[in-house]
Amino acid sequence: MTAPARHPKERPMAQELLERSGSEEEGAPAAEGGAAPARGAELVRRRLAILPNEPGVYRMLDEKGQVLYVGKASSLKKRVAAYANPHKLPARLQRMVALTRDLEVVTTNSEVEALLLEANLIKRYRPPFNIVLRDDKSFPYIALRCDHPFPQLFKYRGPKRPGTEYFGPFASAGAVNATLNALLRAFPLRSCADTVFESRSRPCLLYQIKRCSAPCVGRIGPEEYTRLVAEVRDFLSGRSREVHERLKREMTEAADRLDFETAAVYRDRLRALAHVQSQQEINTEAVADADVIALAVQGAQACIQVFFYRDGRNYGNRAYFPAHTKDSEPGEILQAFVAQFYAERTAPPLLLLSDPVPEPDLLSEALSVSAGRKVEMRVPRRGEKRRLLELALRNAKEALARRIAELGTQAELLAELAERLGLDAPPERIEVYDNSHVHGAHAVGVFVVAGREGFDRRAYRTFAIKSTELAPGDDYAMLREVLRRRFGRLASAEGARESGEWPDLVIVDGGAGQLGAALAVLEELGIRDLPVLAIAKGPEREAGCERFFMAGREPFTLDPRDPVLYFLQRLRDEAHRFAVATHRGRRAKAARRSLLDAIPGVGARRKRALLQHFGSVRAIAQAGLADLERVPGINRAVARAIYDHFHDSG
Repeated sequence: MTAPARHPKERPMAQELLERSGSEEEGAPAAEGGAAPARGAELVRRRLAILPNEPGVYRMLDEKGQVLYVGKASSLKKRVAAYANPHKLPARLQRMVALTRDLEVVTTNSEVEALLLEANLIKRYRPPFNIVLRDDKSFPYIALRCDHPFPQLFKYRGPKRPGTEYFGPFASAGAVNATLNALLRAFPLRSCADTVFESRSRPCLLYQIKRCSAPCVGRIGPEEYTRLVAEVRDFLSGRSREVHERLKREMTEAADRLDFETAAVYRDRLRALAHVQSQQEINTEAVADADVIALAVQGAQACIQVFFYRDGRNYGNRAYFPAHTKDSEPGEILQAFVAQFYAERTAPPLLLLSDPVPEPDLLSEALSVSAGRKVEMRVPRRGEKRRLLELALRNAKEALARRIAELGTQAELLAELAERLGLDAPPERIEVYDNSHVHGAHAVGVFVVAGREGFDRRAYRTFAIKSTELAPGDDYAMLREVLRRRFGRLASAEGARESGEWPDLVIVDGGAGQLGAALAVLEELGIRDLPVLAIAKGPEREAGCERFFMAGREPFTLDPRDPVLYFLQRLRDEAHRFAVATHRGRRAKAARRSLLDAIPGVGARRKRALLQHFGSVRAIAQAGLADLERVPGINRAVARAIYDHFHDSG
């Protein structure tokens, strides 16, 4: 259930291998200097003589040096030799060999290390001929911070830290919030940060609604609080029955003593515990800590559903849609998914899989090495474990059906958009530009990206407006700067059009003026074949009355009920949301930074210490000289400089 915290100086083996791969590449075989690049199969045949007969990882590169494919081998020489005869390979790998112009290898100590390194390199490079897990989210946990006299219970997402126990993972933030809210009713531990805890002089609202026992003002003693912490740890570690029986016994004893107020407290805690268990829906005694992983395939699309069980309780599920799965066998897809999924996560002791994988012993050993304990994989055929797997498989099939329907709808919208705008073909990549500022301050420009599969948030980009010659609020000049920086780089990058990074349609928020500014920049860069659409809000800025501007045609509108109009509104609104959020983030960061940055002798470390101690710049400004001197790292001279800065005592 809990994962041991790793000391910051200790690195996972996968991370060490990843760093080692970067240093060892210098000694890897390289293309012959001065010779024309060999075609794929010929290149492989030429390299075979110098490849080592050792375990390792190989990378196929195209003529631009981009990674096409990453593979691992127990013997690099024997494995890579298969690519010398591409006619014996699947069609997908035949295309890969045809595009290969270079080959890089990294040797490892064992095939297990090779598998770990392969998974990390695939996640890093996302090669087009590998099965790739598209996963950019970490999982939330319930964290119990124990390096304080009154430990804190809170939701956490990020790298694990020493001195903290973690319970999970949960499939979503909603599942964590529901569980945490119910837990705090049963075990009213503090959930506030240390800065809030140390600054309280009276109980907060959480105490009033019985979600906290107010240790900050002494409403609960250390011994009783420690008991609560032990009960939380027992409950989250799977010993819920013992906790339940203990609370029930204490409630009965309090009632026998006619201490009905205390008995009512225990009664409420028992109700809260029952609510926690009911929130976790499909609990089971068939497994303790396990992940149930089921694969559904339909055509060229695949969905993998993962259910998380910890101490027999269901912590939710999540669907994944790995890329480049066409022509791959189910076991191959599952093996690639499991290796990449647990490359940055600790696997539980048991994985239940819907299909057997090609190399179960090797994969199990690699997961065990990463987890620091044995990890077992099974494909159950009957019994309770099979029932859990069938539940996951049913969810995978339903999620895949929804995905295919959504992709079909998106493809139809793109086709209709191309028809409305007179494009030659449905756009594969749409970039939507917007900017945000307040009277020119903290100005940012952004673009968001959409395509066949909806918004691609990994491709979003932000631009801090750098020009000092712009008039405050000059939207045209801001747009010109962003487009000049974006397309100046693209135009100078070799192979940008073939890489998938070049847009098929550019959309800007605004009217004829923004369209003219965008076209002028593209003309200046020699780009004349890129369609640009400007979207202007209606006279009353009312949705549905937008006017559209394109070069070579009169401004036009779309029917208020046209699905293409809704689609364009969604694109524009997402760009606006991202621009505003980016601007607010920069503005908040500047507000936090500016007041402290002007103080001599206060650098990043002292700023962090001050904010951790006082909680805000306002509290620092109101602090006395003696209070400032109590902050770690702040000596008398620096404390005086801070005090004088805010009190203007000079």
